[in-house]
Amino acid sequence: MTIQEVIDAVKAYSKGERQGKKIDDATTRDKVLYGNTDVECTGIVTTCFASTKVIREAHKLGCNLIIPHEALFWNHGDHQDWLQDNRTYQAKKALLDEYGITVWRDHDYIHSGVPVHIRQYVDGIFYGFAKELGWDKQIICDPVRPMDYSFDGVPAKLIAKELIEKLHLNGTRIVGDPETLVHKLRIVGHIDGRADNEVLAAFETEDFDCAITLECTDYTFNEYIRDSAELGIPKALILLGHFNTEEPGMKFMAETWLPKVVGKIPVHFVQSGDGFQYIH
Repeated sequence: MTIQEVIDAVKAYSKGERQGKKIDDATTRDKVLYGNTDVECTGIVTTCFASTKVIREAHKLGCNLIIPHEALFWNHGDHQDWLQDNRTYQAKKALLDEYGITVWRDHDYIHSGVPVHIRQYVDGIFYGFAKELGWDKQIICDPVRPMDYSFDGVPAKLIAKELIEKLHLNGTRIVGDPETLVHKLRIVGHIDGRADNEVLAAFETEDFDCAITLECTDYTFNEYIRDSAELGIPKALILLGHFNTEEPGMKFMAETWLPKVVGKIPVHFVQSGDGFQYIH
C-alpha cells in the first residue's frame, strides 16, 4: 500500500461525519502536514504529537508514516509560511527530510467515530482513554463519546495517582480538595473562554464531584472549583493536560483497529509523552 492508500483506508474505516455533517476534505484538519504520499508505506507510527523524539523513533522502527492526532508545527491549521526563518522549524523539517517521513494528521476522522461493534461507532480518542484506564464499565453517558464516569466515593487524589501511573506521566495538578470523594467525574475538554460558563452550570446542575480538563483558564472554572471546596462543597479538578488526555486514543488506534485496516504493514504506537516537568 502507498501512504495515500493508507490514508484513504483510515478515512473509509472512520464514520466520517461530525455533528451530522460529512467531513469536508477541503476544510478538515486531517491533512498531509509533511512529506510525500505516493511512496510505499514501510510502517506506521501513531502518536499524539509528532515530536522530534517520535520522529527519531519512527525512523529506528523503519516507519515512513507518522499519524499524529495534533498539529506538527505548533499552530492551529499547521500553517508554515510564517515559520520559514524559524530555526526550530528548519531543524525539524530537515530531520523529516533526512528520514523521508510523511506526517498525516488524524483528528476529525478519529473523533467522528471508529467501529468497535457492528454498526456502532465511538469517538476513537475518548473511547481509547476509557479502555486504557479500564473505566469502560464506569461510563454513565452515551458511549459514543464517553466523557462521564461513575466512581464509588474514591478520593480525587487516588484518581490522580491512577492517571499518572497508567498514562506514564510525570505528575499532575489538582485544584480544590484532593480528598473529595468522587461519585461522578466528567472530562470537560477545553475550558479556554469558549464555553466556560456552560461547563460550570452543568457541573452544578448535574452534581459532578470531579473534572478532568484538557485546558483550563485560571480565572473561570478553575476558581469555581477552588471556591466550592473552600466553602465546604467538595469538588476537585485534575488538570491532566490536552495531549496527556487524548494520547491513549492513538495507542488504542495502533493496538486494536489500525492493523486490521492496513494489513501486513507494521504498526507501532510511540508515546509523545508528558510535556510537563514538575519542580517541587
